[in-house]
Amino acid sequence: MRDTISTSGVRPELLQAAEVAAREKGIDRSEIIAAMELAIQKAARSVYGGDLDIRAHIDTKSGEIQIWRYREIVPEVGDDAQQITLEEAQKIDPDLVEGGTLKELLPPIELGRVSAQTGKQVIVQHIREAERERQYIEFKDRVGDIVSGLVKRVDYGFVTVDLGGRAEAILKKEEGIPRETFRPGDRIRAYVVDVQRETRGHQIFLSRTHPQFMAKLFMQEVPEIYDGIIEIRSVSRDPGSRAKIAVTTNDSSLDPVGSCVGVRGVRVQAVVNELQGEKVDIILWAQDPSTFIVNALTPAEVSKVVIDEESRAIEVVVPDDQLSIAIGRRGQNVRLASMLTGWTINITTESVESERRSNEMRERTALFKDSLDVDEVIAHLLVNEGFNTLEEIAFVEKEELTEIEGFDETIAQELSQRAQKALEKKSVAQEEELSALKMLPDLTSLEISLDVLVPLARKGILSREDLADLAADEVVELLGSEVLSLDEAQVLIMKARAHWFDEDNKPSEKK
Repeated sequence: MRDTISTSGVRPELLQAAEVAAREKGIDRSEIIAAMELAIQKAARSVYGGDLDIRAHIDTKSGEIQIWRYREIVPEVGDDAQQITLEEAQKIDPDLVEGGTLKELLPPIELGRVSAQTGKQVIVQHIREAERERQYIEFKDRVGDIVSGLVKRVDYGFVTVDLGGRAEAILKKEEGIPRETFRPGDRIRAYVVDVQRETRGHQIFLSRTHPQFMAKLFMQEVPEIYDGIIEIRSVSRDPGSRAKIAVTTNDSSLDPVGSCVGVRGVRVQAVVNELQGEKVDIILWAQDPSTFIVNALTPAEVSKVVIDEESRAIEVVVPDDQLSIAIGRRGQNVRLASMLTGWTINITTESVESERRSNEMRERTALFKDSLDVDEVIAHLLVNEGFNTLEEIAFVEKEELTEIEGFDETIAQELSQRAQKALEKKSVAQEEELSALKMLPDLTSLEISLDVLVPLARKGILSREDLADLAADEVVELLGSEVLSLDEAQVLIMKARAHWFDEDNKPSEKK
């Protein structure tokens, strides 16, 4: 734009300039013309008055510039600059009516150096905003894709990436692989993790640590994944160090793990190279959680698993010499396996598990021996048959007891009666203890097991309000996870808080 410009007459060079700018910036010509109109409008206000409603119009065919003044037709003028009475307006155009708008064509003006420079700034700013909007529209639908670009600059660990077409993206320091460095001009591939509208412009955020970045790399390297024959079920990563990816297929003739590894490991190696040497374990996904978790703990060998589906936790027993492999350096292997499967994994050795089982057996044998007044042989038989509590013996079908070798109906009946009497004795003792500890009736009246109430009372939880004020994890911490699970604790808390909601919903009494 020249230092001075005239708004008079037909100016086809404006249309040519708009055409060139639109091609260079990759935005619509109408956006450029709108920016020019805005610039002329702003410059015209500096000539005619900043408080006037002035609008510029450029004919998109001829390039002719027109400047118009708009005034609202009102019964009584409150703003001389933007309002006019019907009487005055009809002197100019008799057809006008109240509530309408008076449009007056203003004479052309010569814009000086300052006005021209101001107009140029307005155009540049408008074009910049249109460019950013185009980038946002283009990239908001590309979240989840891998993009490639050139490193433009590196500032305090933040990498600015030129994606081409005047689009720039940011790779934050924490989204980069540890110990990975970039220099201006380096080629980089990254995952589009987010596109945001911000006051200073739209921002495209990249990541090379996101789990899906690795998944997308495998999709590029393994045609079977791209075609949907092999499915990636989950991914877990310790960026720059190690990763696990679970794959499956419905094609029984295809080995999904082998396909991802490739001939002589060429496919997985391509991904490893892109991730700066990050070791990748390719795991066969399985519908059965125990099988999937055993696979996920590769390369460790697993002897046995015990699943608690309610809390989504699993105990894994491994040979003693496999413990360090199963856990991994600084717990990396088990942590990645847990992230991959979505289960809490607790690892123990065969010797520890055997000792624990022996202790539990001794404790249950002693419980049955003392509570049922039987010898050690009978107590041991009950434990071996899977009986864990007095309740199980007291209320189990007699047939289950008579199936035990050496037990007839008389013995089964006697054991059941002794178990019931032991439970009654225990219940009386627990109620006496609650009374001695002065637990309030508002808590004892709730349908809560005495096995839970007594430990609560010992911890100073003596009223309904005391329990209601606790969080579920605090209850578990007080009682121990062997007494109550987190879900059970949550149910207990809501039972104690039920009266809060009743009071909130109770209609106020009229006086």
